[in-house]
Amino acid sequence: MPVGLEQVRRDWTRLGSTEPLWAVCVDPDKRDGGWDDDEFLASGRSDIDPAVHRLDELGLAQGRGRVLDFGCGAGRLSNALAAHFERVVGVDISAPMLEEARRLDRSEGRIEFVLNERPDLSRFEDDSFDVVYTDLVLQHLPTDLAEGYVREFARVVRPGGALVLGVPDSERRTFKGLVFKYVPWPLVALAQKVVLRYPAPMRMHTLSTARLAELLPGSEIVASDEYWGGDHWRHLRHFVRVGVQA
Repeated sequence: MPVGLEQVRRDWTRLGSTEPLWAVCVDPDKRDGGWDDDEFLASGRSDIDPAVHRLDELGLAQGRGRVLDFGCGAGRLSNALAAHFERVVGVDISAPMLEEARRLDRSEGRIEFVLNERPDLSRFEDDSFDVVYTDLVLQHLPTDLAEGYVREFARVVRPGGALVLGVPDSERRTFKGLVFKYVPWPLVALAQKVVLRYPAPMRMHTLSTARLAELLPGSEIVASDEYWGGDHWRHLRHFVRVGVQA
């Protein structure tokens, strides 16, 4: 396993072992087991239902057979996706997170949770999903790994399928945004541990729309919607049609 990916695995294994629901939905008021299971899953539906409606509005993902939830964590979005797709595959690098996801599975067997410790998605064949969905996951990975997974998303989605990619496009000019932009990562990680008392650090980096387009030749970014205001980053949800000829 590459060094960067092994560090991600260790960090998210620790987070999954100590505060899985809070680590997925970081809310200061939800530390120390503050998330109720039903409330946690309802928050997933509030994200997925509008996103699927947007897919319909854009004429994307007309096939609703199989969807990949990349970085599924505790299954917050996987359960919500199961209301719209026949089969959901949730992938994560943290075994404790997947244990929590299986505990919270309300899909009556339509979700498969898979541990993937590779820097690729080689366990999945080409053109094997109608949609790949990932939200606020790629920013927690080293840049080279995040970009490699984006390329893999396009490989595993069938031609004419869709990607839904939720990522921060840029930092806002707030104190926290500028810290993540300019302060070396080891110092940020130390501050998260000492000052914020995170069980393990959570890295943050951006992925611009222009760079995303470079990573997805032959695909079309149909829409890029800002969907999370009042934060330290400008978050965009990209809707991508895969397999479009340039």
